[in-house]
Amino acid sequence: MKSLDQVNNKIIDRADIRSVAEELRKEGKTIVFTNGCFDLLHKGHVDYLARAADLADVLLVALNSDESVSRLKGSHRPIQNYDSRSSLMASLGFVGLVTVFDEDTPAEILEEVQPNVLVKGGDYSVETIVGADYVLSNGGEVKVIPFLPGFSTSKIEERIITSKK
Repeated sequence: MKSLDQVNNKIIDRADIRSVAEELRKEGKTIVFTNGCFDLLHKGHVDYLARAADLADVLLVALNSDESVSRLKGSHRPIQNYDSRSSLMASLGFVGLVTVFDEDTPAEILEEVQPNVLVKGGDYSVETIVGADYVLSNGGEVKVIPFLPGFSTSKIEERIITSKK
């Protein structure tokens, strides 16, 4: 299945991410990096990721591992495992690469990727974004993209739970 192969080819093992990023830079490509749990993909995520992709040649999305999501969001999360989340993310045409990180912050993987642009959502400021200082000190940019109002995984989860009562 050619289409499924195209999706799977976007999912990069963490051990290979540094060399993949180096190869992209050698090709003259700019990399925009974002990270998150992206547990239940929704319209707000799609809007955010599409805007991020417009900032460089390749959008690299680093997904928190299942263990990392549980530590950050609680033992009831993730709702979808990494395999599902990475496949959904990689199926978006404007997402160039997907990888995983197990740490609670993306600091280590940011140093491996060395992106041209670091992007986070509207609940952050440049001063509160992990790795912003690293990216800026290496000549990169840090951008905050406003959230699409009314969309949140936590709110979707609340509606599901409430509807079952």
